[in-house]
Amino acid sequence: MSSATPAMNGAPQSPAPVAAEACTSMTEVRAGVDAIDAALVALLAERMRFMDAAARIKPHRGAVRDEARKAQVIAQARAQAAAAGLSAGLVEMLWEQLVEASIAHELARFDALHGGNTSRQLP
Repeated sequence: MSSATPAMNGAPQSPAPVAAEACTSMTEVRAGVDAIDAALVALLAERMRFMDAAARIKPHRGAVRDEARKAQVIAQARAQAAAAGLSAGLVEMLWEQLVEASIAHELARFDALHGGNTSRQLP
């Protein structure tokens, strides 16, 4: 692939990503990484929208942190990583951070939605 070409509006445009195995230049590698990063950010935004839904649905603030569910999510990610030939340890480390960030996001959304009422409908 050639270097970036101008788009119709005159702005530079990255080359279309190709499969990693087909890359022959760092420009192609970087285009692929940039495309994946953009997709990951979009997926993370979607994941956080589900955390918003959880904050809206859960009956009380104490229900936000669910250690059993956290362990299940991380174990599932580890298994998927291993099946994909990816380091399960790397994925476990990333998912630990992701789940903790998701819990923090959900707690903040719960508080914003429920005015800090932590005892709403305690079981």
